[in-house]
Amino acid sequence: MEPNFHDGEYLIVDELSYRFREPERGEVIIFHYPVDSSEKFIKRIIGLPGEKVVLTDDCLKIISQSKEEFCLNESNYINSLNFLKNDREFKLTENQYFVMGDNRSHSFDSRNWGPLAKNYIIGRALIRPFYLQDIIIEKPSY
Repeated sequence: MEPNFHDGEYLIVDELSYRFREPERGEVIIFHYPVDSSEKFIKRIIGLPGEKVVLTDDCLKIISQSKEEFCLNESNYINSLNFLKNDREFKLTENQYFVMGDNRSHSFDSRNWGPLAKNYIIGRALIRPFYLQDIIIEKPSY
């Protein structure tokens, strides 16, 4: 999930919210990898249940159940769409999500193994606590 999350960082994971509400587009989630549930992954939710996700050269298009279409604006967490090389589409059923890593050109995600069933979701990543040794404090010059 680089550049936003890095290997070895600690996360606080909210495992309670999804008991009271559904996961939302753009949220970063922790889940069991569907092929090997002993592994845990972190990815961002792109597509919601019932939607169609269409990957094209210049747009990550979402088509809702009501046939409304829009290109997903992800400029606040990724830099470019150059990862969308081939036209592909994924139709999500009820209780399925389409997830992608923020480091799109190197991410192993729903583009590789398909939609994620809701029952694999553990929770959402809330914050990355930082530690004082990670802060560089410059000495004032007098």
